[in-house]
Amino acid sequence: MSEAPHGAPIKTPGQLIAAVIAGFAVPVIIIILLAYYVDNSTRTGAGTDGLSDAAVDARTQPLAKVDIRDANAPRVYKTGEEVYKAVCSTCHASGAAGAPKFTNTADWAPRIGEGFDTLWHNALTGKGAMPARGGTSPDDYSDYEIGPRRRIHENNAGAKFADPPKPVPGQPAAGPAGASGAAAAPGAEAASGAAG
Repeated sequence: MSEAPHGAPIKTPGQLIAAVIAGFAVPVIIIILLAYYVDNSTRTGAGTDGLSDAAVDARTQPLAKVDIRDANAPRVYKTGEEVYKAVCSTCHASGAAGAPKFTNTADWAPRIGEGFDTLWHNALTGKGAMPARGGTSPDDYSDYEIGPRRRIHENNAGAKFADPPKPVPGQPAAGPAGASGAAAAPGAEAASGAAG
């Protein structure tokens, strides 16, 4: 080893200034480049539709909305088609989770044989992977509205079920096992008797 003293790597004021600037600038540049690398979202410039009022409103809408109804107002019943499109078509149009497809008579034949009241009861209480009322509440759809929805399913698959009677205002609606007045197709009773 040499006994000679070692010299400093920075010998002039210009080298000192360059080292100080590089010491601050290089880490800042590296941080900026890393931030751009991590945030790889598409950037929109001036004049694009990404900052338009409609685009901003669409991105900043509330997650949920509250629908306030008058509890004393007469209920407006939805048709079976409206209920099917809003609730049932998610699974019954594609056959998801083992649901019988909408117009597939082979899928519906054993169910039709059970009779309308059993099918209506299953729609209200759930069966297999299907949640009760298709995942809705009695405030969304009444028992009466779910009845015609069931009729639409089965009649499109070959049954001839009649609509349940419309409830009288001020009286509770008849349920599926009660005096619903829903008439099954001729032969449905015989089919359910033969199946059981």
